[in-house]
Amino acid sequence: MPASARSLLRGMPTGGLLVGVLLVLGSIASVQLGASIAKTVLDRIDPAGLTLLRLVFAALVVLAIARPRIRSWNAAAWRSIVFLGVTLAGMNLLFYLALPRIPIAVAVTVELLGPLVLALVQSRRAVDFAWVGVAALGVGVIGVQSLGGDLDPVGVLLALAAGGCWAAYILASAQVGQRVPGVGGLAGALVIAAVAVLPFGLLGAIDAVAADPSVLLPAFGIAMLSSAIAYGLELLALRRVPTRVFGILMSLEPASAALFGFLVIGELLTGWDLLAIALVIVASAGVALTAARARREPPPLTGPSGLQLPPLP
Repeated sequence: MPASARSLLRGMPTGGLLVGVLLVLGSIASVQLGASIAKTVLDRIDPAGLTLLRLVFAALVVLAIARPRIRSWNAAAWRSIVFLGVTLAGMNLLFYLALPRIPIAVAVTVELLGPLVLALVQSRRAVDFAWVGVAALGVGVIGVQSLGGDLDPVGVLLALAAGGCWAAYILASAQVGQRVPGVGGLAGALVIAAVAVLPFGLLGAIDAVAADPSVLLPAFGIAMLSSAIAYGLELLALRRVPTRVFGILMSLEPASAALFGFLVIGELLTGWDLLAIALVIVASAGVALTAARARREPPPLTGPSGLQLPPLP
């Protein structure tokens, strides 16, 4: 076994390795299955309306589970929760607005740039600049296709903006995790996210439900798959595998999106799309791997749902 692999696996609880990896993969699959299902119902409800329903359902479920002690939150905790809620709203709304315009895998690939750039800003190591350069090549391929008319440039820009919200979400998650125990902070943030999306999605949600009440069923399923189930699987996984391993596995998000995009809605990708996705996957895994090799794993950041967030370089 190569030295880098031995270093990566050192300290990992042997009994939980396989289970932990499977749980991470299950979380990834749950999120991307939810996104694929979302794309199938966008002909019955507009993206903002679907975003609102997803956030409302997710908030109700997490509130019922967490039962947050709101009175114990101080001003700093409230500021962090509001920040997290706004980033959740932006991340979900912008991503769903991109879905009708570009393939799911392309949207996820572009969105992944947000965390990568954040990792670069926090690292400033030459090797990480190289990895982000690899990601930039992948996004450059997508950009060329947009300019050539093969991809909707508005969809690409929306996914890029969603990536910026994803980076802000990581920072907000760390703040909430430090100030609010358990999953109470996530519950509050989901409520705030739903309120933030309300002006954009209320009319669309009302019209869609009035025309076809059965749209509530897939909306509830999307909320469970992309929020409640995914968060639960991540929590269980991070009790079994180091956060550096979690970070590397999460680089498979675009590949999972491509798989479920094909299986659920028959989305086919071009060779250029696959090249761009592969470059971003390699860059994301490279950032996580070089961070793990550069130093011993630091104490993990705790996310709003009690999750340990993958440490950024």
